[in-house]
Amino acid sequence: MIDEQLAGQVEEAVRSAAAAEIMPRWRRLAVDEVSEKTGPHDLVTDADRNAELMLAAELGALLPGSVVVGEESVHADPAGYALLSGDAPVWVVDPVDGTRPFVRGETGFCTLVALAHRGELLASWTFAPALGLLAFARRGGGAWLNGERLAAGSPAPGSPLRVAYSHPDYTSGAQKDALSGLWAAGVAPRPCGAAGMEYVGIARGEVDAVAFSWELAWDHAAGLLLVAEAGGTARTLAGEPFRLVGGNALPFTAARDAATAERVRDLLTVPA
Repeated sequence: MIDEQLAGQVEEAVRSAAAAEIMPRWRRLAVDEVSEKTGPHDLVTDADRNAELMLAAELGALLPGSVVVGEESVHADPAGYALLSGDAPVWVVDPVDGTRPFVRGETGFCTLVALAHRGELLASWTFAPALGLLAFARRGGGAWLNGERLAAGSPAPGSPLRVAYSHPDYTSGAQKDALSGLWAAGVAPRPCGAAGMEYVGIARGEVDAVAFSWELAWDHAAGLLLVAEAGGTARTLAGEPFRLVGGNALPFTAARDAATAERVRDLLTVPA
């Protein structure tokens, strides 16, 4: 379903959306271009909305019969999330992953696109335009960053395990409790930035693992395939692979290798 031509066309669509709708607003957002969705930490901008509309139109045209599950469209119509469980190929889109750093004028945001079919991830694109980074993964074809092959490797023996976890601003008391086992000897936990950038960090060997307490597909689809194709793995609290359609036992972890994923999962299951 994904050949070299289509992969290149999708990359061009992602770059075009960023050039047309995202970067012209970076560090230039007007007050009326930013609003809250569910609260003060859950922001949306005109860049998010317009980039998603542009991507949805272009991606749908590139693969006739496909559908789009995007963060902003599902916010407007939650029933759209069910398309992940259908028979049509699905483009999973987060137009601006890391809207809060984008609004602050920081560089740690990205556009995430993944193609899935019947719950299986086929390809993904992670584009950080302010950093000039484009990560691409294709099922069975490896993970790449700016044309260079990625290999996640394994953490250095004896070094503190670098784990990014769900940011406290977005977690409930129960979710914080579920993550509390990370504060253990030999672990160096820190709040995550944009999920897509953390997955890139794992694939590059700069982050050892993540521990996330939410499962929204647009935040994780692109990064999970990138990590898997770089040699990493993901496991839910129940020790199962992450399911894109949802219903996962949370928190879940993605890590540079299977041993690290199991180590983090064990920490997440430590009784309070």
